[in-house]
Amino acid sequence: MKAIAIQTYGGPEGLAVINLPAPAPAAGQVVIATEAVGVGGVDTLIRSGALAAYGFKEGHIPGGEVAGTVTAVGDGVDASWIGRRVWAFTGTGGGYVEQALATVEEILPLPTNLSAVDAVTLGSAGVVAHFGLRHAHFAPGERVLVRGAAGSIGIMTVQLAARGGAAAVAVTTSSAERGEQLRRLGATHVLDRSGEGGEQAPAGYDVIIDVAAGKDMPSFFDRLNANGRMVAVGAVAGQPPADFGMKIMAAFQKSMSFAAFSAATVTGADRRAVRSEQFAAASRSEIETVVHEVLPLDAAVLAHQKMDAGEVFGRIVLTP
Repeated sequence: MKAIAIQTYGGPEGLAVINLPAPAPAAGQVVIATEAVGVGGVDTLIRSGALAAYGFKEGHIPGGEVAGTVTAVGDGVDASWIGRRVWAFTGTGGGYVEQALATVEEILPLPTNLSAVDAVTLGSAGVVAHFGLRHAHFAPGERVLVRGAAGSIGIMTVQLAARGGAAAVAVTTSSAERGEQLRRLGATHVLDRSGEGGEQAPAGYDVIIDVAAGKDMPSFFDRLNANGRMVAVGAVAGQPPADFGMKIMAAFQKSMSFAAFSAATVTGADRRAVRSEQFAAASRSEIETVVHEVLPLDAAVLAHQKMDAGEVFGRIVLTP
């Protein structure tokens, strides 16, 4: 089968098309003939070598979520899965392939009218947005800022905060055009990347969901209200400065808090329940999936070039 591997860490040109033997499922696994593969920000971080300290090595196949049809099952898996359309989490890699392996605990059947492309646009991002807001103890009537709102996680956070009764949903983004797209999805105020601008934008926020992190993250503590909470759900702009917590200590009397959030800390049952609800909502057009572009699997280099250039609004999806 065709697959995409990281042959050299660094730029997108380090990705290459390779051929692998068709996979055979181990006990508890299924094989999925992939129809769509989501391209995530973590894929670009792994490819760049930024996460090498976590054990990623050259030869790694990126991609964490796919959708398609189950073609084979391993021992202990109900054979009725064969022929069913599913979304699947493949872990920290293994998704950029024509045939993917996943454990049966990490697959979910798709509604008949939800496309594979929409499933991989929503599957991981929706869960992170939902539980990220929960981790921040978001409540109706609060003011929310989504930092780095143009990606799939940010877009879903905007929609869920608006649906959850936020008094304001501000976003940081790189252009007026993207700002208008985010307004259509529920944003009430559009700020530039530094958090400035936005007519009548709130002076402070109760919750900041930060997808970007990076060197500018500490400045956003200045925008938290008393008892405000910032939750980092990603780090697409890199790690924050080592001393970023000094901002919180300098404003000790405001009782602000910071937390990181990973969906890995949520039980599989809870992730499945929320994802199933979100898939159903998307199939009813109650949640909008935003697909930037659909490209063939062997155009993975181009997909990563677009990601690195900051051109992507929503999600790029690869199709084998």
